[in-house]
Amino acid sequence: MDLQFVVNPDLCIQCGACADDCPLRVIQMESGYPSLNPARVRLCIHCQHCLAVCPTGALSILGFKPEDSLPLPESLPNAQQMIALIKGRRSTRRFLPEPLDPGLIEQMLATIANGPTGKNNRQCLFSVIEDPATMAVFRHELLEGLRRAVAERRLSQGLSYFRHVVSAWDKGRDIIFRNAPHLLIVTVPSTITTPDADSIIAMTYFELLAASMGIGTLWNAMIRWAISTIDIDLYQRLNIPEDHIKSYALLFGRPDVQYHRTVQRDQVMINRVRLV
Repeated sequence: MDLQFVVNPDLCIQCGACADDCPLRVIQMESGYPSLNPARVRLCIHCQHCLAVCPTGALSILGFKPEDSLPLPESLPNAQQMIALIKGRRSTRRFLPEPLDPGLIEQMLATIANGPTGKNNRQCLFSVIEDPATMAVFRHELLEGLRRAVAERRLSQGLSYFRHVVSAWDKGRDIIFRNAPHLLIVTVPSTITTPDADSIIAMTYFELLAASMGIGTLWNAMIRWAISTIDIDLYQRLNIPEDHIKSYALLFGRPDVQYHRTVQRDQVMINRVRLV
Protein backbone atom coordinates (compact mmCIF):
# COMPACT_ATOMS: atom_id res chain seq x y z
CA MET A 1 0.00 0.00 0.00
CA ASP A 2 1.52 3.29 -1.11
CA LEU A 3 0.54 5.93 1.42
CA GLN A 4 2.63 8.65 -0.26
CA PHE A 5 4.12 9.37 3.17
CA VAL A 6 6.58 12.28 2.87
CA VAL A 7 8.45 14.08 5.65
CA ASN A 8 10.30 17.34 5.02
CA PRO A 9 13.42 17.09 7.23
CA ASP A 10 13.93 20.86 7.05
CA LEU A 11 10.57 21.42 8.79
CA CYS A 12 10.41 18.35 11.04
CA ILE A 13 11.31 19.14 14.65
CA GLN A 14 11.43 15.44 15.61
CA CYS A 15 8.70 15.88 18.22
CA GLY A 16 7.13 12.47 17.54
CA ALA A 17 3.57 13.83 17.67
CA CYS A 18 2.60 12.00 14.47
CA ALA A 19 3.80 8.65 15.81
CA ASP A 20 2.19 9.21 19.21
CA ASP A 21 -1.19 10.08 17.68
CA CYS A 22 -1.33 7.35 15.01
CA PRO A 23 -4.29 5.17 16.13
CA LEU A 24 -2.81 1.93 14.79
CA ARG A 25 0.91 2.70 15.22
CA VAL A 26 1.54 2.76 11.51
CA ILE A 27 4.09 5.56 12.07
CA GLN A 28 7.29 4.99 14.03
CA MET A 29 10.25 7.18 14.93
CA GLU A 30 13.43 6.00 13.25
CA SER A 31 16.76 7.81 13.63
CA GLY A 32 14.84 10.73 15.11
CA TYR A 33 12.41 11.14 12.20
CA PRO A 34 8.96 9.64 11.53
CA SER A 35 8.70 6.78 9.07
CA LEU A 36 6.24 4.02 8.23
CA ASN A 37 6.38 0.70 10.05
CA PRO A 38 6.40 -1.80 7.15
CA ALA A 39 4.68 -4.43 9.28
CA ARG A 40 1.72 -2.14 9.99
CA VAL A 41 1.27 -0.10 6.80
CA ARG A 42 -1.69 -2.26 5.75
CA LEU A 43 -3.53 -1.19 8.93
CA CYS A 44 -3.66 2.52 8.00
CA ILE A 45 -7.25 3.80 8.08
CA HIS A 46 -6.44 7.03 6.19
CA CYS A 47 -7.53 9.21 9.11
CA GLN A 48 -4.84 11.83 8.36
CA HIS A 49 -4.22 12.44 12.07
CA CYS A 50 -0.51 12.65 11.29
CA LEU A 51 -1.13 15.45 8.79
CA ALA A 52 -3.30 17.35 11.27
CA VAL A 53 -1.13 16.96 14.38
CA CYS A 54 2.23 18.01 12.90
CA PRO A 55 2.95 21.47 14.40
CA THR A 56 5.26 22.60 11.59
CA GLY A 57 3.47 21.16 8.55
CA ALA A 58 6.38 18.86 7.79
CA LEU A 59 4.34 15.81 6.84
CA SER A 60 2.25 14.84 3.81
CA ILE A 61 0.27 11.65 3.31
CA LEU A 62 -2.02 10.18 0.64
CA GLY A 63 -1.03 13.04 -1.64
CA PHE A 64 -2.49 15.63 0.74
CA LYS A 65 -0.26 18.58 1.66
CA PRO A 66 -0.49 20.54 4.93
CA GLU A 67 -0.62 23.89 3.15
CA ASP A 68 -3.97 22.89 1.62
CA SER A 69 -5.59 22.41 5.05
CA LEU A 70 -7.33 25.06 7.15
CA PRO A 71 -5.18 26.26 10.07
CA LEU A 72 -6.40 25.44 13.59
CA PRO A 73 -7.50 26.70 16.06
CA GLU A 74 -7.87 30.16 14.52
CA SER A 75 -10.36 28.91 11.92
CA LEU A 76 -12.76 27.53 14.55
CA PRO A 77 -15.87 29.32 15.87
CA ASN A 78 -15.69 30.25 19.53
CA ALA A 79 -17.71 28.52 22.23
CA GLN A 80 -20.42 31.19 22.41
CA GLN A 81 -20.97 30.98 18.66
CA MET A 82 -21.35 27.20 18.87
CA ILE A 83 -23.78 27.51 21.80
CA ALA A 84 -25.89 29.99 19.82
CA LEU A 85 -25.81 27.74 16.74
CA ILE A 86 -26.95 24.65 18.62
CA LYS A 87 -29.60 26.46 20.65
CA GLY A 88 -30.76 28.57 17.70
CA ARG A 89 -31.20 25.69 15.27
CA ARG A 90 -34.86 25.19 14.43
CA SER A 91 -36.82 22.68 12.39
CA THR A 92 -38.02 24.53 9.29
CA ARG A 93 -41.53 23.84 8.01
CA ARG A 94 -41.86 26.90 5.78
CA PHE A 95 -39.51 27.00 2.81
CA LEU A 96 -39.02 29.42 -0.06
CA PRO A 97 -39.38 27.68 -3.44
CA GLU A 98 -36.16 29.02 -4.96
CA PRO A 99 -33.42 26.37 -5.16
CA LEU A 100 -29.97 26.82 -3.73
CA ASP A 101 -26.96 27.22 -5.97
CA PRO A 102 -25.64 23.72 -6.91
CA GLY A 103 -22.11 24.85 -6.10
CA LEU A 104 -23.16 25.69 -2.55
CA ILE A 105 -24.80 22.28 -2.11
CA GLU A 106 -21.65 20.58 -3.39
CA GLN A 107 -19.54 22.58 -0.94
CA MET A 108 -21.82 21.56 1.93
CA LEU A 109 -21.65 17.87 1.03
CA ALA A 110 -17.88 17.97 0.63
CA THR A 111 -17.63 19.58 4.07
CA ILE A 112 -19.76 17.03 5.91
CA ALA A 113 -17.81 14.23 4.25
CA ASN A 114 -15.20 15.13 6.88
CA GLY A 115 -17.51 13.92 9.67
CA PRO A 116 -16.59 10.86 11.74
CA THR A 117 -17.52 7.33 10.68
CA GLY A 118 -16.88 3.98 12.37
CA LYS A 119 -13.30 2.83 11.67
CA ASN A 120 -13.06 5.77 9.27
CA ASN A 121 -14.93 3.70 6.68
CA ARG A 122 -16.35 6.81 4.98
CA GLN A 123 -18.93 4.82 3.05
CA CYS A 124 -21.81 7.30 3.34
CA LEU A 125 -23.71 7.80 0.08
CA PHE A 126 -25.23 11.29 -0.17
CA SER A 127 -28.33 11.11 -2.39
CA VAL A 128 -29.45 14.67 -3.03
CA ILE A 129 -32.20 16.25 -5.11
CA GLU A 130 -30.94 19.59 -6.37
CA ASP A 131 -33.27 20.71 -9.16
CA PRO A 132 -36.95 21.68 -8.72
CA ALA A 133 -38.15 19.49 -11.60
CA THR A 134 -36.78 16.32 -10.00
CA MET A 135 -38.18 17.35 -6.62
CA ALA A 136 -41.61 17.84 -8.24
CA VAL A 137 -41.50 14.38 -9.82
CA PHE A 138 -40.40 12.73 -6.57
CA ARG A 139 -43.09 14.54 -4.58
CA HIS A 140 -45.77 13.60 -7.14
CA GLU A 141 -44.79 9.92 -7.28
CA LEU A 142 -44.76 9.60 -3.49
CA LEU A 143 -48.13 11.32 -3.03
CA GLU A 144 -49.74 9.35 -5.83
CA GLY A 145 -48.39 6.16 -4.30
CA LEU A 146 -49.98 7.14 -1.00
CA ARG A 147 -53.23 7.92 -2.82
CA ARG A 148 -53.29 4.35 -4.21
CA ALA A 149 -52.51 2.93 -0.78
CA VAL A 150 -55.45 4.84 0.68
CA ALA A 151 -57.82 3.79 -2.11
CA GLU A 152 -56.79 0.14 -1.82
CA ARG A 153 -57.00 0.20 1.99
CA ARG A 154 -53.39 -0.90 2.38
CA LEU A 155 -52.52 1.48 5.22
CA SER A 156 -51.75 -0.09 8.59
CA GLN A 157 -53.40 1.40 11.65
CA GLY A 158 -50.15 3.14 12.57
CA LEU A 159 -49.95 4.82 9.16
CA SER A 160 -53.62 5.68 8.76
CA TYR A 161 -52.82 9.40 9.09
CA PHE A 162 -51.53 9.29 5.51
CA ARG A 163 -55.20 9.57 4.52
CA HIS A 164 -55.13 13.10 5.93
CA VAL A 165 -51.83 13.78 4.15
CA VAL A 166 -53.41 12.94 0.78
CA SER A 167 -56.53 14.94 1.60
CA ALA A 168 -54.45 17.96 2.59
CA TRP A 169 -52.39 17.63 -0.61
CA ASP A 170 -55.58 17.82 -2.67
CA LYS A 171 -56.39 21.05 -0.85
CA GLY A 172 -53.00 22.57 -1.61
CA ARG A 173 -51.20 21.77 1.66
CA ASP A 174 -47.90 19.91 1.45
CA ILE A 175 -47.66 18.23 4.86
CA ILE A 176 -44.79 15.88 3.99
CA PHE A 177 -42.41 18.04 1.94
CA ARG A 178 -43.41 21.50 3.21
CA ASN A 179 -42.63 22.84 -0.29
CA ALA A 180 -38.90 22.37 0.36
CA PRO A 181 -36.83 22.62 -2.83
CA HIS A 182 -34.25 20.01 -1.84
CA LEU A 183 -33.95 16.57 -0.27
CA LEU A 184 -30.98 14.71 1.22
CA ILE A 185 -30.90 11.03 2.13
CA VAL A 186 -27.70 9.56 3.59
CA THR A 187 -27.39 5.78 3.28
CA VAL A 188 -24.64 3.36 4.22
CA PRO A 189 -23.86 -0.22 3.12
CA SER A 190 -25.26 -2.75 5.57
CA THR A 191 -21.92 -4.58 5.58
CA ILE A 192 -20.01 -1.95 7.57
CA THR A 193 -19.86 -1.87 11.35
CA THR A 194 -21.80 1.32 12.17
CA PRO A 195 -24.29 2.09 9.37
CA ASP A 196 -26.99 3.74 11.48
CA ALA A 197 -24.62 5.97 13.42
CA ASP A 198 -22.65 7.02 10.35
CA SER A 199 -25.73 8.27 8.47
CA ILE A 200 -27.19 10.10 11.47
CA ILE A 201 -23.86 11.79 12.24
CA ALA A 202 -23.52 12.95 8.62
CA MET A 203 -27.03 14.39 8.57
CA THR A 204 -26.51 16.11 11.92
CA TYR A 205 -23.35 17.75 10.62
CA PHE A 206 -25.27 18.86 7.52
CA GLU A 207 -28.04 20.33 9.66
CA LEU A 208 -25.65 22.41 11.77
CA LEU A 209 -23.63 23.55 8.77
CA ALA A 210 -26.86 24.56 7.03
CA ALA A 211 -27.98 26.53 10.11
CA SER A 212 -24.70 28.45 10.10
CA MET A 213 -25.41 29.43 6.47
CA GLY A 214 -28.99 30.55 7.05
CA ILE A 215 -30.36 27.42 5.36
CA GLY A 216 -33.34 25.65 6.91
CA THR A 217 -33.61 21.90 7.41
CA LEU A 218 -36.26 19.43 8.52
CA TRP A 219 -35.60 15.87 9.69
CA ASN A 220 -38.34 13.83 8.06
CA ALA A 221 -39.29 10.28 9.01
CA MET A 222 -42.61 10.57 7.15
CA ILE A 223 -40.82 10.19 3.82
CA ARG A 224 -39.20 6.95 4.95
CA TRP A 225 -42.52 5.58 6.24
CA ALA A 226 -44.30 6.64 3.06
CA ILE A 227 -41.73 4.98 0.82
CA SER A 228 -42.15 1.75 2.78
CA THR A 229 -45.93 1.97 2.26
CA ILE A 230 -46.35 2.67 -1.44
CA ASP A 231 -46.28 0.18 -4.33
CA ILE A 232 -43.20 1.50 -6.15
CA ASP A 233 -39.56 1.45 -5.01
CA LEU A 234 -38.63 5.11 -4.77
CA TYR A 235 -35.21 4.24 -3.34
CA GLN A 236 -34.52 2.49 -6.61
CA ARG A 237 -35.79 5.56 -8.47
CA LEU A 238 -33.20 7.56 -6.51
CA ASN A 239 -30.45 5.07 -7.49
CA ILE A 240 -29.89 4.10 -3.86
CA PRO A 241 -28.44 0.57 -3.63
CA GLU A 242 -30.80 -2.05 -2.27
CA ASP A 243 -28.33 -3.24 0.37
CA HIS A 244 -27.93 0.22 1.94
CA ILE A 245 -29.38 1.06 5.33
CA LYS A 246 -31.91 3.88 4.94
CA SER A 247 -32.71 6.25 7.78
CA TYR A 248 -34.25 9.71 7.80
CA ALA A 249 -34.64 12.08 4.90
CA LEU A 250 -33.62 15.70 5.38
CA LEU A 251 -35.48 18.51 3.64
CA PHE A 252 -33.57 21.74 3.13
CA GLY A 253 -33.69 25.14 1.46
CA ARG A 254 -33.98 28.82 2.27
CA PRO A 255 -36.51 29.28 5.08
CA ASP A 256 -39.63 31.38 4.66
CA VAL A 257 -39.47 32.28 8.35
CA GLN A 258 -36.98 34.07 10.58
CA TYR A 259 -36.40 33.29 14.25
CA HIS A 260 -35.02 36.06 16.43
CA ARG A 261 -33.91 34.24 19.56
CA THR A 262 -33.21 30.82 20.96
CA VAL A 263 -35.79 28.77 22.79
CA GLN A 264 -35.20 27.74 26.40
CA ARG A 265 -34.78 23.99 26.64
CA ASP A 266 -31.85 23.71 29.00
CA GLN A 267 -33.63 21.25 31.25
CA VAL A 268 -31.50 18.13 30.99
CA MET A 269 -31.61 14.62 32.44
CA ILE A 270 -28.16 13.81 33.77
CA ASN A 271 -26.99 10.53 35.26
CA ARG A 272 -23.76 11.39 37.08
CA VAL A 273 -21.88 8.19 37.63
CA ARG A 274 -19.18 7.74 40.26
CA LEU A 275 -17.44 4.45 40.78
CA VAL A 276 -15.25 4.55 43.87
